[in-house]
This record gives sequence, structure tokens and C-alpha cells, in this order.
Amino acid sequence: MSNFTMLIHGGAGTILKEDMTPALEHAYLEGLQMALSVSYAVLEQGGTAINAVKAALVLLEDNVLFNAGRGAVFTKKGVQEMDAAIMDGSDLSAGAVAGVRNVRNPIELATEVMRNSNHVFLSGKGANDFAIKQGIKLEPDEYFFSQFRYDQWKAIRDSDNYSLDHTNHHLEELMRDKKFGTIGAVACDSNGNVAAATSTGGMTNKKYGRIGDSPMIGAGTYANNATCAISCTGHGEIFIRSVAAYDVSCLMEYKGLSLREAMDKVVNEKLVKMQGEGGMIGVDAKGNAAMIFNSAGMYRGLKSSNGLQEVSIYK
Repeated sequence: MSNFTMLIHGGAGTILKEDMTPALEHAYLEGLQMALSVSYAVLEQGGTAINAVKAALVLLEDNVLFNAGRGAVFTKKGVQEMDAAIMDGSDLSAGAVAGVRNVRNPIELATEVMRNSNHVFLSGKGANDFAIKQGIKLEPDEYFFSQFRYDQWKAIRDSDNYSLDHTNHHLEELMRDKKFGTIGAVACDSNGNVAAATSTGGMTNKKYGRIGDSPMIGAGTYANNATCAISCTGHGEIFIRSVAAYDVSCLMEYKGLSLREAMDKVVNEKLVKMQGEGGMIGVDAKGNAAMIFNSAGMYRGLKSSNGLQEVSIYK
């Protein structure tokens, strides 16, 4: 029986203590702690890694503070378009959705794609049609409305700018205050199976049906029992171009690097060279874990059967 380990993240970026009120900081930490506790309990009761990562993301998608599900940001058209992916390291099965509307928990839809569609990746209206067929819970537009997301969008909707996530600052500060609002989870269960899942609302004011790295298998999400499970958060375009999540797996498989060494090389060398800001969480089939980011902060949490426990925001 291997160590079982649960990790979650709620986005990375320029997250500074001086920009945070004590009440907001407490709310973020509480949201992370709750998702971590519930998903870790799945592993503790002998549940699978795939069920644990899904459980973590459902809670984070339901929390308006995080840019996924209920807290998803507004697009250029003033709606929410959400992306999610999940992957099972035991058999490399995976499911992903992009540009879905009104789906309460996109991660549940991605799981249905993995289990019941004979496909890996569905998008837009087709993904929504499949959600209806599978009885996935839908919500009206009002459910996804939050004043601070709306204000964020209103500040830039008449421009060609887009914003990466949470900020209450003025337009000129908006582009400097970069936060990548993605949520993710990775787990290793007591049988040594690993899984990864990622979900996001993408960028505020995004156009043309833009899709980031989160739902792309190998870019933002990847799991393989032979190596690791990875969930990324960051400047999606660069994570796509560097196939960031799979690159960690490759460094482990072909170069024999440890999980931490491989993640460190990708996040702090390869991505930095491409000016790719963000981070990732990872776990291997022995339950070893790492949370590595090259930005000022990353909402993150870890709990392991060997006694490790951490919930943090800043460097």
C-alpha cells in the first residue's frame, strides 16, 4: 500500500499579501481547506484518486472566489465559457470540455466525457448537448453572476485587453496585476493510482472562443501511473506551447528525474525562458508531492498520509 496524497491549487500569479484584506485571505484559505479535507477523506476511506480529484474540484467550482464554475469570469460577450479536464493515470483514460455554458460543474461533465462518450475532448454546443443527455446539472446565467467579476469585466470590456484574473484595480494596473485563476487537483490513492483534474473560466474579456491549457491533455493536465499526475495554472498560451504537464512526465520517464526535479526544471527553467508565469502541483505513484511556481503566489494545499499538511497562498 502506498502513501496516499492529495494536492489542490486555486490559481497562481501576482498574489501579494498587501493586496489582500484579512477577511478575503481567510475566505480563500477556508475554501482551499474545505476542498482539501473533503477530497482527502475520499482517499482515507479507500476511494480512488479519480474520485478524490473530482470531489476537490466540485467544491472549488461551487466557490465564487475561484475562477471556475460559479466564479467563472466574463468573456467579451458578457457570458461564461468554461473549460475542464480530468485524467486517470491507471489506464490513461481522459475527458475534457471547452467553451461550455451554464454547466454548474464542468469537471463532472469532463468525467462523463471520459467514462461515457468514446471521445476525449468535446467543445461548445456539442459538449452542452452531451451534458443534457447525461443529466448533468445546469444553472441559469444568474447563478454565475458575481458583482466583482462583473466590475472586473466592465473595466475592460470596451478595450481589446483581457485580464488573467482577480483584481479590483484600475485598468492600467489590471495588466500588471496578473493572476491565473484556474483550479486543479492531483491525487495518489492507497493503490498507487494517480489522477489529475483542472477547471477554469479562462480570461476575463476573452474573445473568439479562446481556450487555454487547462482542458488540454498534456498541456495543463496529465496523469500516468508510470510517472506522475500534474495540474497547471498559468499563462495558458505558453503552457500549451511547452506541453508543460507532459514535459514533467517525459523528464521522469526518459531522463529518470524525480518528480520535484522534473517540475522544477519545467517551471523554473523552461517556462521562465519563454516568459511563462505560473505553477503546477504534482504527485507520483509513491505519494511524493510537489507544488512549484515561478510567480509571487499560488493558492495551494497538500495533505498526505505520511503527516504532511499545508495550505498556503504566498511564496
